[in-house]
Amino acid sequence: MTIRPAVRSDVPLILGFIRGLADFEKLAHEVVATEERLQLTLFPENGRPAAECVLAYLGDEAVGFALFFTTYSTFLATPGLYLEDIFVLPAHRGKGVGRALMVHLAQLANARGYGRMEWAVLDWNEKAIVFYESLGARRLTEWTTCRLTGEALKLHG
Repeated sequence: MTIRPAVRSDVPLILGFIRGLADFEKLAHEVVATEERLQLTLFPENGRPAAECVLAYLGDEAVGFALFFTTYSTFLATPGLYLEDIFVLPAHRGKGVGRALMVHLAQLANARGYGRMEWAVLDWNEKAIVFYESLGARRLTEWTTCRLTGEALKLHG
């Protein structure tokens, strides 16, 4: 197994993984991502990328991905790594790909001097919850995620 950073030519593959994840989460109707949008945000001509992506391979076959970005903890006064999405193709689950991706990201966070690594998991995804807890993750049940999107994001004074 190899894990490598994604490059611009991987955008179609990344979009395929995003769609696969959305299908799994029963949220395919919410995906509006396009190759063009991914290229602009992950591999901009100028400026900093909004996020980073790594791809997992078994032999020559891409079997999973993780997309993440930097956050900041005021309490720790250090950056952190936020894992937005992780996905392994169903045919390749149980082969250590997810664990390898998580280890890779934790090592990256440590190498960058980050103070934490965080992510969200759907409450119905028991297999993922058990997996994350097996890695030593602690569920933060006292927190509730809030979100503004679309029209609601256009807050008016």
